[in-house]
Amino acid sequence: MRRTMLLSLSAAVFAAALPLAAQAAGEIRIAHIHSLTGPLEAYGKQTKIGFEMGLDYATGGTMMVAGKKLVIIEKDDQGKPDVGKSLLAAAFSDDKADLAVGPTSSGVALAMLPVAEEYKKILLVEPAVADSITGDKWNKYIFRTGRNSSQDAIANAVALDKDGVSIATLAQDYAFGRDGIAAFKAALKHAKIVHEEYLPINTSDFTAGGQRIIDSLKNLPGRKIIYFYWAGAGQPLKVADMDLKRYGIEIAAGGNILPAMVAYKPYVGMEGATYYYFGIPKNPVNEWLVANHYKQYKTPPDFFTAGGMAAAIAVVDALKKTNGDTNTKKLIAAMEGMSFMTPKGKMTFRKEDHQAMQSMFHTRIKDDPAFAWGVPELVRELKPEDMNIPIKNKR
Repeated sequence: MRRTMLLSLSAAVFAAALPLAAQAAGEIRIAHIHSLTGPLEAYGKQTKIGFEMGLDYATGGTMMVAGKKLVIIEKDDQGKPDVGKSLLAAAFSDDKADLAVGPTSSGVALAMLPVAEEYKKILLVEPAVADSITGDKWNKYIFRTGRNSSQDAIANAVALDKDGVSIATLAQDYAFGRDGIAAFKAALKHAKIVHEEYLPINTSDFTAGGQRIIDSLKNLPGRKIIYFYWAGAGQPLKVADMDLKRYGIEIAAGGNILPAMVAYKPYVGMEGATYYYFGIPKNPVNEWLVANHYKQYKTPPDFFTAGGMAAAIAVVDALKKTNGDTNTKKLIAAMEGMSFMTPKGKMTFRKEDHQAMQSMFHTRIKDDPAFAWGVPELVRELKPEDMNIPIKNKR
């Protein structure tokens, strides 16, 4: 009797598991781990919107690839490396994610890289920037659609690198800021870095750091510039209120999200480089994004919205190439060297380090009464072939 009952129970459990197995076989599970709270919350929320819109665009509204449903598992890393690391491990082990996308913070990304290697699953990094992600900390399971520090740096150097220019930098004291300034220094051939200022990521009072920067520049001859490389909360351009004109000091900054660029509006003519501004790229993907973002949110898409969409398109295009097969080796083979269209234009995953080669945009700020922010006007599109982006991994 007991044996019969056990056999019946086992059969019942097996039968109950069949629909789950069938469901799993018809799904592609994607973990999206990013900062929905914490200092980079605004960036994470934009990425989420862009990723969702990108999946809609790339699948023609079906959320299906090769007959399989895309299931998105959202997780909030809070901008904390230990949280991001544990969430990615849980996504691969407990949630049975086939691959993962994220995170927002470079510090979180660096903590997550070994997890992807341990589970032998792809982590598509978007939008974390630090060079080391696809540099000395990289492994073969890491791809990135987001730009890296070198792409930022080389593009900004184009605008500022001239003979007789002295530059002081202000950046955040973590991987994003330090990698970014290191790459910027390496890209300069003519201008001279005279001071590097690194402040905590949550800095709100820039007076002391600003004064150290001014002291480093004020007595120098020639053109003097403060270059800001900042992300998230805080407004480092407050340093510009410290009577810079008295010493003939200029400011320069790269692109940022629209709320941050409200502070750019008084600085007409300020040059830098941007990853994305909705009014610059001219291509069908960007036209779709701008039109649909206005339709859904009554605002233009922002910096990281475009990045989220790029990541989604890359995921779908890769899955289409494998006919929905999520085997990691097949995905890597499909993605290495793969080109795909994004709101910025064409991107291509470089085989050597899986960094997406992409355009950057040299811009000059203008004051357009139609917008609350300083509008970046295109000076020159810097295409991948215009930038010698170094390979920094140990492959």
